[in-house]
Amino acid sequence: MSFKSLNIVPELLKAVQESGYTKPTPIQLKAIPEILNGKDILAAAQTGTGKTAGFTLPMLQLLKQGKPARSNQARALILTPTRELAEQVSQSVATYAKHLNISNLCVYGGVNINPQMLKLRKGIDVLIATPGRLLDLMQRNCVSFPNLEFLVLDEADRMLDMGFLPDIKRVMKALPEKRQTLLFSATFSDEIRALANGLLDNPVSVSVDTNNSTAASVKQWFHPVDKKRKSALISYLIGHHQWAQVLIFVRTKRGANKVSYDLQKNGIHAEAIHGDKSQGARTRVLREFKSGKLQALVATDIAARGLDINHLPLVINHDLPHVAEDYVHRIGRTGRAGKTGHAISLVSADEIDLLSGVEGLINKRIKRVYVDDFEPSHEVPESRPKAPPKKKPHKKKLARLKDKNAKANPNANRSRRKPANKDKARSNNRNQSNSNRGR
Repeated sequence: MSFKSLNIVPELLKAVQESGYTKPTPIQLKAIPEILNGKDILAAAQTGTGKTAGFTLPMLQLLKQGKPARSNQARALILTPTRELAEQVSQSVATYAKHLNISNLCVYGGVNINPQMLKLRKGIDVLIATPGRLLDLMQRNCVSFPNLEFLVLDEADRMLDMGFLPDIKRVMKALPEKRQTLLFSATFSDEIRALANGLLDNPVSVSVDTNNSTAASVKQWFHPVDKKRKSALISYLIGHHQWAQVLIFVRTKRGANKVSYDLQKNGIHAEAIHGDKSQGARTRVLREFKSGKLQALVATDIAARGLDINHLPLVINHDLPHVAEDYVHRIGRTGRAGKTGHAISLVSADEIDLLSGVEGLINKRIKRVYVDDFEPSHEVPESRPKAPPKKKPHKKKLARLKDKNAKANPNANRSRRKPANKDKARSNNRNQSNSNRGR
């Protein structure tokens, strides 16, 4: 099936073809027709499966039919959790809209707000924003949404993980109820579904993959290794396999700086990216990595959702993430758009619980591969994949269970109260006796 069969207008078809895409992905096949029919969407798909085009193409087609945005207003709002993802989505919107008279603007914190304010004066058709900067602009009366047609929450699960729920609720209060809302996420939790219930109007659920699964196009394995030798093992692997482009994930900012420094000492052109880096530095490093000038990019999970690199062959987890879902997003940076990718994790003995959590989440055991001369002195135990936590019964269900137990055993509460009554009686007797002695 082609994009043309989805009733995409010629201007968008031309932009898609110029981007090198010929066939829609499964998520696009399911989501695009529903969005064009005006439906709210609750969509789940792995990273790298074309979610961005899945909502951008039909949204642009519907916006094409309306009037341009008025001053300091936006017709469509796309919320993203990170600056990198905002930039990525903005680039996609610009790419697909280049043959349409539709404007777009990307706003996020860490940079001067004044240029963003000036651009909003003209009115923007599609505004891509992180929640914090959007609230800043709204408080300054630089943007409002009386004529909003679309709201898109991209990577909604990550926004909740990063604590953006209060900000999202504040934004929602300023939006009109009549709008088309699209919620896209790589993983779905009970919290995400609760958020969707409050935002979406009779949504169509779209899913092409098992929740929290990893793409079949990504081959995964892990190397057992002592913690202190992880950087040395990465340097060896890069040199031995002559890898030209490697994305390395670590848990902390300090760890990112240290791993980057260790790789540089071993002659590898490496840079770190994390939240303490200025936006200019982050943009420069990403540009160099995408162009191939930078051999190794060491990143915290802030980059797990915002990197879109064509044909990235390899992801290495220097540390396993504390939140198992982040493993899915990390390795989703490779094996994108139907290409084959590889995901390698370095696991030390103290990370066995994290490994078990990841394997329980993806419902799959990750292959163990030893590297000569890097065998750990502290062996990594066999993992025991942890099952997803059981849902707590609803309060009404708990009340029914208590009532049922009470009817089945009516004397249970009475028998438990007797010792308390006896103790109280004994206490009263002792107090009376002491009172008599006092007299």
